[in-house]
Amino acid sequence: MKKKTLVLGSSENTERYSNKAIRMLKQFGYPVVAHGLRKGNVDGVPIETTFTEEMNDVDTITLYLSAKNQLPYYDKIIELHPKRVLFNPGTENYPFEQQLHEKGIETERACTLVLLSTRTY
Repeated sequence: MKKKTLVLGSSENTERYSNKAIRMLKQFGYPVVAHGLRKGNVDGVPIETTFTEEMNDVDTITLYLSAKNQLPYYDKIIELHPKRVLFNPGTENYPFEQQLHEKGIETERACTLVLLSTRTY
């Protein structure tokens, strides 16, 4: 069974990589949940503006937020304790990566879309 992914920084805008990631994760059969600044829907996946019960058991969090915009989510990400956090291009955040490692959470600087398309997700 494929592990659930939380797309943090989700958008309904089809030009955004977070939107493309949601659709591609679904296409590859991954359960996906989404969190963003505005409520919405991407290919049947609701974008929530608060953290829901459904987000509690995620394996992977893939970030689509700049380092400064990640700050309000540090505690919640650590509390969710995913197996790994993916830092997509433009989201790199060395200090936060160090905090995650100290909590036993793997990090990876990689593009979710590339990982999926090369089947290395």
